[in-house]
Amino acid sequence: MEEQLRLDLPAEGIAAASETKLETTQHDPVTWRDFVQLAKPGIIFSNSITAFGGFWVASGWNVNWLQLLYTMIGTALVMASGCVLNNYLDRDMDVKMARTQKRALATGKLSPQVVLAYGIILGVIGLAGLFFLVNPMSALLGMIGLFVYVWIYTAWFKRTSVWSTFVGSFSGAMPPVIGYCAVHPTLDAGALILFGILFLWQPPHFWALGIRRMEEYRAAGFPLLPVVRGTYVTKISMMRYIVLLVPVSLLLYVYGYVNVFFFIAAAVMGLYWAFLSMKGFKAEDEVLWAKKTFIYSINYLTLMFIIMVITTVKQG
Repeated sequence: MEEQLRLDLPAEGIAAASETKLETTQHDPVTWRDFVQLAKPGIIFSNSITAFGGFWVASGWNVNWLQLLYTMIGTALVMASGCVLNNYLDRDMDVKMARTQKRALATGKLSPQVVLAYGIILGVIGLAGLFFLVNPMSALLGMIGLFVYVWIYTAWFKRTSVWSTFVGSFSGAMPPVIGYCAVHPTLDAGALILFGILFLWQPPHFWALGIRRMEEYRAAGFPLLPVVRGTYVTKISMMRYIVLLVPVSLLLYVYGYVNVFFFIAAAVMGLYWAFLSMKGFKAEDEVLWAKKTFIYSINYLTLMFIIMVITTVKQG
């Protein structure tokens, strides 16, 4: 942050900028909320719902509540670690985007060293909890997801390729699989279907945000698909994933994990998302359309997993 200021300001303004930064730090002491926000609680909450859903589907209503608690805490800590380390690696880019300029690292409120240590500690505790209190498979999946998200997605593809969203979807699809494998530590049909649902959901969800915030991503230098290829190509790509998502979600019914009510709800919600996405090709206000699509995608995922839990077929 300080190096950025020195590059952008004339020599006579550097001292004033340093004094302003120091003054801001003095008047804005670090609080526990800063550490909570670094972990991106909104992302943790939405992904925890999917981890819970995966655990519930695998349990078939025969729930080991203590194991569920350990799974949820361990998974949440691993996700928090990924989000914190994502903030650490993106700190130079965050200062360039209005959406992220007020993050604790971007403002200089927290030092990179503190944030790095915080992220590592969260990851170690989360993975250890999954390994010792749940099972090695869930810990392995958590470690793979964390590695892909931090190093392959954030540190590499996010800055260099339009394929970043595709790569990031591998890690984003891990929470429900961790939840499922906490009960059945094997990658069977249920685990793969849950992975497929989250994997296919993420690109159209994130590209809607990318269209809405396209100029911010362009200014920050992120080669996101709408920035590099334009909104038309992005909308086509969104449709491809959504069209695949509908039949994949219905496989949970085909394989007997949920009842027919899930089949109907998933089909209706998926087809409506496809219809909403198609409207984007004729949208006069692309930003408004992208905002509505983004919000719908969040509601779609949350509602789908709530219905998934309610309609899970009882075992035994």
